[in-house]
Amino acid sequence: MESLLQGRLRNTHLPISKSMMPLYEAVVNSIHASEEDAENCDISLEDHQITIRVLRTENLFSKNSKSEKGPIEGFEIRDDGAGFNEDNWQSFNTLDSLHKEKKGCRGVGRLMWLKAFRTVDVDSVFTTKNGNFRRRFSFDPVDGVTQSGTADSTSSPKETRVTLSGIQSKYADNASKTLQSIAEGLLEHCLWYFIRDEGVPAINMQDGSEVISLLELFDTHMHSSAKHEVIKIGENTFEITHVKFRASMHKLNTLNYCAAGRLVKEESLQGKIPGLFGIMSDAAGDFTYAAYLTSPYLDEHVYEQRTGFYIDEENSGIFADISLKEIRERVIDSIKKYLRESLSEKIKESETRLQKYVNEIAPRYRPILPHIDENTVIDPSISDRDLDLALHRQLYKVEERMISEGHEIMTPFKGETQDAYRERLKKYLETVADLKQSDLANYVMHRRVIIDLFESAMSNKSGEFAPEDIIHDLIVPMQKTSDDMEYRRQNLWLLDERLAFHHYLASDKTISSNKTTSDTSTKEPDISALRLFDTPFLAGEKNTPSASITVIEIKRPMRKGFKGGEGESKDPILQGLDYLQRLRSGASTRDGRPIPDADRIPGYVYVLADLTDSMKKCCRLHQLMKTADGMGYFGYHRDETYNAYIEVMSYDRLIAAAKERNRAFFDQLQLPSK
Repeated sequence: MESLLQGRLRNTHLPISKSMMPLYEAVVNSIHASEEDAENCDISLEDHQITIRVLRTENLFSKNSKSEKGPIEGFEIRDDGAGFNEDNWQSFNTLDSLHKEKKGCRGVGRLMWLKAFRTVDVDSVFTTKNGNFRRRFSFDPVDGVTQSGTADSTSSPKETRVTLSGIQSKYADNASKTLQSIAEGLLEHCLWYFIRDEGVPAINMQDGSEVISLLELFDTHMHSSAKHEVIKIGENTFEITHVKFRASMHKLNTLNYCAAGRLVKEESLQGKIPGLFGIMSDAAGDFTYAAYLTSPYLDEHVYEQRTGFYIDEENSGIFADISLKEIRERVIDSIKKYLRESLSEKIKESETRLQKYVNEIAPRYRPILPHIDENTVIDPSISDRDLDLALHRQLYKVEERMISEGHEIMTPFKGETQDAYRERLKKYLETVADLKQSDLANYVMHRRVIIDLFESAMSNKSGEFAPEDIIHDLIVPMQKTSDDMEYRRQNLWLLDERLAFHHYLASDKTISSNKTTSDTSTKEPDISALRLFDTPFLAGEKNTPSASITVIEIKRPMRKGFKGGEGESKDPILQGLDYLQRLRSGASTRDGRPIPDADRIPGYVYVLADLTDSMKKCCRLHQLMKTADGMGYFGYHRDETYNAYIEVMSYDRLIAAAKERNRAFFDQLQLPSK
C-alpha cells in the first residue's frame, strides 16, 4: 500500500496559531539526533551543540538596514548529532515511520515543515565505522525528495544542517517576529528537555549579531529547581513536573500537557485552585507556577500534529477511558499539596481583602458571605469594580439556588425523616432571611452614598460649590414627573421621609403642565407634590382635609442677595408661597376629579438654602422662628391667602438630619462614620 505525499499534506492540519511548530519540530529532531549520538559514541549529551539561525529578507524600506531587520524568511537548524545515517534516511523516506516510536514520535513532523515552508534543504555529514559521509537533498510539497540523497565520503566534520525557507505569508503574519519571542516560545515548547534529569544539548539562537542561549534563558526564567511527582490514574502512570518561574517573566499559572517531550496543550489554572492567581510567593521570593504533565497515555493519545489529544473532556459511559476532567482533577489535587503554604498565605490575603471591601464599601454582601461557594477565593489585587462583579455573581448563584429549593421545600423527600426535613427547612429559611437582609443593606448603602455625594458638594475647599441643578438632580431628577421611569432615582427622603408618599409629583415642570391644577402659569417650581388622604385621621371626623400640597424651592449653596418682600425673584419664601397659591387653583386628582375646598388645602413650603445674612432677613420678615440647632427656620403663615407651614432648611441641617435619621442603619451595617 503506497502513500501519496500531496494527500498526506492535504490531511495534515497546522493551525495558524501554531505557526512556529515546524521550527520546534526541527529543533526536537536535532535533540533526538544529539541523544542518539551521545548513546552511540559515549559522549555527554550536554557537550552537543544545536544552533538555530533566523533567516531574513533584506529590508528594502528601511532607512537604516543595519538596525531595522527585514521580515523572517526561514530558519537554519544545525546540530552535531547522529545525522542522516542509513536508518534515519530510511525513516525520513517513510511516511508515518515507527523509527522513533519509543520517543513518542509519529513520523509526521517533517510534514509540518512543508505546511508552512515552500522548501526544505538538508545537508548532513554523519559518521560510520568506515568514516564520515555526506548526504544532501531537498524536500518540497510537489516533488517530495528531489535528490537521491546518496551518501558520499567526505572529510568534513560531523554536522547536519536543515534549512526551512520560503515561509508562507499566512504563517509569517502570525509568527513571532523577534529573536527573544522566538527563543521564549521554543523554550516553552521544549521545556521538558531542560527540566528532565537527562539534560539537554547547548542550544543557541542567532539573528544577525544577536545571540540567545536557551540554557541561560532557562536559568533566567527559573525561580527554583523543578520537582517531579508520579501519580497513577486508573492503570496509567503520569509524571507531574512542578515548575516555579520567576515573577519577572510575567507568565501565567498553567497546567501543560506534553507528549513526546513537546508541549501540546496549555490550560490556565485561573479559578481552578483556590488561592492560585497572579504572582505567588515563597521564602525565595515571588514566582508564577506551571505544571508539566507527561505520560505514555498522553503519548498514545496525542494528535499526529501534536496540537491536541484524542481524549474526551468527560467520561461518556461505563466503559469509557479516563477523561481530561479526571486527569485535571487528580493533577490539581497534587498541585494543591505542592503549593500548600503559598496558597494558604494567598487565601489569608484574599479573606482580608474581601472583609475590608464588604465592611467599608459593599455591606450588602455581608449576609451572603456564609453561603458563598467555599472554593471561591478572591484575588487580593482585584479592583473594586471586578470584586463587586464577582460578589454579585455569587449573590445570583445563591438566589438561583433558593428559587430552585423553594419549589421543593414544602414537600419532604421520599424517606426523609421529620428531623432531617426540619433541618432542611431551617437552613432554607435562614438563607432567605440573609438574602432579604442583603437587599436592605443595599438600600441603606445607597442612602449613605447619596449623603456622601451631597456632603462633598457642600465642602468645596476652593470656594466653588455645586450649582443648583446638581443639588436638584440629587434630590429628584429635573424635568421629570412621578409618571416617568427615571423618577425612581429620587431621594426625597433627604428632606422628609413623608415626601415619598404622594399622589403626583413634578420636578422643574411648568405649573400649566401639572396634571393636578387648572392654573395656566408657565412658572416652574423646583419640586411640587400633591398628597391625597383616603381615610380621616380620627374615627368619625368629617372635616378632615382630603389633600395637601408641598412646594420645595432649592437655592444654590451660599447664595446671597435675597431681599424679603421685594418680589418672588428676590424672596424665595414668597416665591414658594406664590407657587402654592397657584397649585391650589382648581386642584384635582391626576385623573381630573376635583378636590373639595381646594383653596383651603393645607400647604407646606420648604426652602433649601444656606443661612446667609440676606436669607436670615427674609426669615425674620416672614416671622419665622429659628430651630433649636440654629441651622434653620420654621413657622406658619396664618394669612388666609397662604395658610401654609414654612420651613427654611440649611444644607448643613439637611445633611445632619439625614445622617441622624439613618444612623441606626449605618451603625448596624458598620459603615464608617464621616
